[in-house]
Amino acid sequence: MDELILIGIGAGNPDHLTRQGEAALRAADAVLIPQKGAGKADLAELRFETCRRILGNEDKIVPVNMPVRDVEGDYHQGVNDWHDAIAQAWQTALAGAGHPTKVAMLIWGDPSLYDSSLRIAARLSPQPKTTVIPGITALQALTAAHTIPLNDVNAPVLITTGRQLRDFGWPKGADTVAVMLDGECSFRHLDPEGIQIWWGAYVGMDNEILATGALAEVSEQIVALRADARAAHGWIMDIYLLRRIQSTSPT
Repeated sequence: MDELILIGIGAGNPDHLTRQGEAALRAADAVLIPQKGAGKADLAELRFETCRRILGNEDKIVPVNMPVRDVEGDYHQGVNDWHDAIAQAWQTALAGAGHPTKVAMLIWGDPSLYDSSLRIAARLSPQPKTTVIPGITALQALTAAHTIPLNDVNAPVLITTGRQLRDFGWPKGADTVAVMLDGECSFRHLDPEGIQIWWGAYVGMDNEILATGALAEVSEQIVALRADARAAHGWIMDIYLLRRIQSTSPT
């Protein structure tokens, strides 16, 4: 492989692929598509559908069976070993496809925001030229779906993970917190007083689910919605924004 092209595809809706992404997909010799098992077949199918719509067929597709991360033991070491295994899986799949020289991958959201594809690509040997085609981020899709701005006027936004929110609580110095990669509804570990939440799952897709309101009032509703959606589809991708709402008193 001489070149690896990481193409952001937003939530997986083919309409979210940019023209730059379409051109890169057409120029590639092969498109590497991860297979994550029967329970997540829809994830691969969304990528297949994008290829069919843009390329007209599946001739360039190279499936790759994804290794499973060991969730026991040290978290960082487990992720490091998993990334090594994924890089090896990529190379094994491409070797079986005749070593194509220009390879594309369709990345959920944007390859530069809370995605590990760039870190995995750095483990490939020999090292290919890596190109990133930006995509619609989950944050963009969420705020668009709720028709809200990401930040308050002249105010910062902190982006973090569910694990960080669970283990360390509300980040210091931030009134607005965007939370990604949260499989445990970690907002339940916060004191909900004065916090507003904007939550979404499958954002930008036909089966989009949204909920918003005071955290104290909608927390359990979101937990139930998330559990039902995961049971129905076998997988879920969700994201949420939390904001401390300043109470105003008449003067």
